[in-house]
Amino acid sequence: MFNKKFNLLKEATEYGFMPYMETYILDGKKRPIVVIFPGGGYGMVSEREAERIAMAYNAAGFHAAVVYYCVEPHTHPLPIQNAANAVAMLRENAEKWNIDTDKVIVCGFSAGGHLAASLSALWNDSEIFSEHEIELAMHKPNAQILSYPVITSGEFAHKDSFKNLTGTDDESNHLWSSLSLERRITDIIPPTFLWHTATDETVPVENSLYFFQACLQQGVSAELHIYPVGGHGLSLANEETCRANGIGVQKECQSWIGLAQTWLEEILIKN
Repeated sequence: MFNKKFNLLKEATEYGFMPYMETYILDGKKRPIVVIFPGGGYGMVSEREAERIAMAYNAAGFHAAVVYYCVEPHTHPLPIQNAANAVAMLRENAEKWNIDTDKVIVCGFSAGGHLAASLSALWNDSEIFSEHEIELAMHKPNAQILSYPVITSGEFAHKDSFKNLTGTDDESNHLWSSLSLERRITDIIPPTFLWHTATDETVPVENSLYFFQACLQQGVSAELHIYPVGGHGLSLANEETCRANGIGVQKECQSWIGLAQTWLEEILIKN
């Protein structure tokens, strides 16, 4: 396995942070790659949704990478620019790392789900990427997997995520509405897999419902799984990714990773 860290900016930010990507590249043949964006409310990056997720995809035969993107006090558009740089870097090194450039999948959790979905919805936004020297299509995702994602800034918003991302708690600020992703769905969105729990009290299930409904309205292929029980931030929902106090083991939800991998195999064959 090729496991290495790569900086995503030429120099550290004004706050002294260097966003980076850690690769988990398997040996041998050309493979799809899953690019993972852990959650953390745009205030931190959760280790529980990082390496263990990458290893799970490795075990299923996928390359993987984890992106440690800029969070508060950094604001939009820096996180999505970090995400774009990561995807572009993978494509630029595709031949050397045996990556299938037509099978680059983004996979986000909670606020990381918002970041993954933002890249899928806004990858061709010339204003956001006005200073980038790379072709916009280089950071276009081919599919996305969203786990209990932050989506809406409306009634069911996870307000801390939007406050951290925009730098303001003023809900009337234009960024709150423009980054409410159910409003940004067009036919450029790639095939999408979502899962959520009906009892998530941190990021309500309506976030996934809104996104799924918007995908259907735009003719975007989408699959949604809602589990009847389970809290927020479950990751793999097993003992490997539970919190230190043991919370986060939810057997009813452990099937999501297998379902996502099966969905992904079918989607990649069709596309």
